[in-house]
Amino acid sequence: MMICVVPGIAIALFQVRRLPALPKFDLPNFQAMVAPKASPAPSPVIETKLVVDLSDRKVRLFEKKKLKATYPIAIGQEGWETPIGSFKVSQMVENPTWQHPITGEHIPAGDQDNPLGKRWIGFTSQGKLLIGFHGTKDYSLLGQAVSHGCLRMRNADVVALYQAVKVGTPVEVKK
Repeated sequence: MMICVVPGIAIALFQVRRLPALPKFDLPNFQAMVAPKASPAPSPVIETKLVVDLSDRKVRLFEKKKLKATYPIAIGQEGWETPIGSFKVSQMVENPTWQHPITGEHIPAGDQDNPLGKRWIGFTSQGKLLIGFHGTKDYSLLGQAVSHGCLRMRNADVVALYQAVKVGTPVEVKK
């Protein structure tokens, strides 16, 4: 038996019983796995929008319809093209871990071989594959079509972008 006392609430008595074990289940094979560390509360952002232009391989940050920043990106390679359309930021993770979309290999946050860099800003998915902005350590690939659909950025750029957006920020991807 357990006694629980909470200020301002009557004393509650609980009978603790052993419950049967829950069944095991497999998680989807996501490209970016959420690290256990929670994201800090996003900064308030008013009328922010991201516009990705695949033709010039840049992402533009607009605030109140004014261009605030432009960043070079790498885009999805042939067969793994970055999806075109209107989306919203749906996931933000600091120091993300990564799971290879083909082999399933996990690479933890902070590992030198982790291709996600310092931030993950997810905005859509294609089946089990998550698509978003993330950092990279290989800046020579920026401007090229080399990813599995994601938009790679310099780590400093994706950190700045991460601070400027929040979940729900519109993302427009066009050719």
